[in-house]
This record gives sequence, C-alpha cells and structure tokens, in this order.
Amino acid sequence: MEKEALISMFHKELRQNAEVEGYKREATEDVVRHISQFGEKSFIIASNLTDVNVEKVIEQEVNYFQKLNQPFEWKVYSYDKPENLKERLAQQGFKIEDPEAVMVLKLEPQHALLSETTPLHLQEITDEQGIQDIVKLEDTIWHDSHLEMGNRLWRVKQTIPEALHLYGVYEDDQLVSTAWMYTEKKSSFVSLWGGSTLPDYRGRGYYSALLAARAKKAFEKGYTYLTVDASPMSRPILEKFGFCCLAYAYPCDSPSSIR
Repeated sequence: MEKEALISMFHKELRQNAEVEGYKREATEDVVRHISQFGEKSFIIASNLTDVNVEKVIEQEVNYFQKLNQPFEWKVYSYDKPENLKERLAQQGFKIEDPEAVMVLKLEPQHALLSETTPLHLQEITDEQGIQDIVKLEDTIWHDSHLEMGNRLWRVKQTIPEALHLYGVYEDDQLVSTAWMYTEKKSSFVSLWGGSTLPDYRGRGYYSALLAARAKKAFEKGYTYLTVDASPMSRPILEKFGFCCLAYAYPCDSPSSIR
C-alpha cells in the first residue's frame, strides 16, 4: 500500500472514528474529542482546521474543556492542517512535547517477529498485582507518577479484557521490562505501548521479545498492522524489523494541563 493511502486509513480508523473505553467521543465539524468519564486527561485526537478558523477553534476548545474542568491534550500530526497548527497552539499557551515517530508495520505470515523465540521469563500480565508492578517500573524509569495510567489499564482489563494485552519480563521475581497492546474496535491496526526496561537489564533483547509477543497476539487475532508512537531510542529497533515512519505526532498539553 502506498504511504498516502496508509496515512488515510490510519487517520480514518485511529483518529476520526476511534472509540476509547472510558471516554465519550464527541465529533464536531472541527475536531474529534474524547472526554474522560473517570477524571483523567481528555484529548483531541483529530481536527479539520484552516488558516481562517484555527485561532477561533483553539479558543473554543480551551473554553469547552475549562467548563468541564478537565485538562486535555491536543494530538497534532505532521500532516495536519494548517501546517503550523502546533505553533498556533503554542501561541495560545499549549506546551508542545517532544515529537514521536508514528511507526507502522504490515504483518505478513512470514515476518521475522512471528518466529521469534519467547524467553521463558516473559509472561502475559492479567492481574492487578501485575499492573501495580508495571506502575512501579514506569515510576522508577521516568521519575514520575503513573498511577493514572495504572488505573486505566486495570479498568480496561476488568471491563473489556480482550482489548488489552500486557506483557512483562521478570527476573528474580522483579518486573524488569514491560509493554502492552490495545486492539482497536473496527480497525486493521493494533497500537503498541510501553516498551520500558530498567537500566541494568537493557541490551538483553527484551524490547524485541516483547515486540514479538505482541505481534504474535495481533496476528493470531487477525489484525493487519502494528503501530507505535516511538521514541528516538525505540525507532532503530522498530526499523530493524521493518517498521516505517508514517508521520510525526506532537502531544500538546492545554494550559490547564500544565502544572
């Protein structure tokens, strides 16, 4: 599939039409919002703006979320219009986070990931204790609280367990590396998240093993594409397995989100 056609499919399935458990989807002529039903950060996942209306719509959305008393993130992609959307958001007080490379892989039956050997100490995580282990690992690596993330993972696992698959590598009864995967409703894509490893355990192939475990599960469930919002550290590993960069994503935190 040509890149432009793949971008069009990605945009339609994972942005315009996506539904996220725990969020109320609202679509207007200008944006697609997801409003948290559990007091978490909400987000705008897609927009359709022009140079003429961009400032007006940004102001409207800030006011809308302020009335809800909810912080939110506006996710901007490099192909969005107008081309300077993130700069216009910055002018309105949004904090523009570092870009993430949107990496995509089409799963073929003979792909190397599907024949990777799974380490004996890699296992699927299905219980609350395992998710607490994930939160502890992420807190340790990033020096920030991931309690909200953990609550969301556990909520999804309880309500629609088939939509979330979590994996971890344990050594000496300690979680040392973790990653997870969301299967999207009515979509050809699954989205991969996490991929964090404690510093002392890096360089042992755990990221690749967790990638393979999720690829096998996605293929088993009949999905065609894997997608990852990748950091500069992860991108070379993904490219080694054939992922291509579709676009860049810029998380933009609203003024009310900034503490």
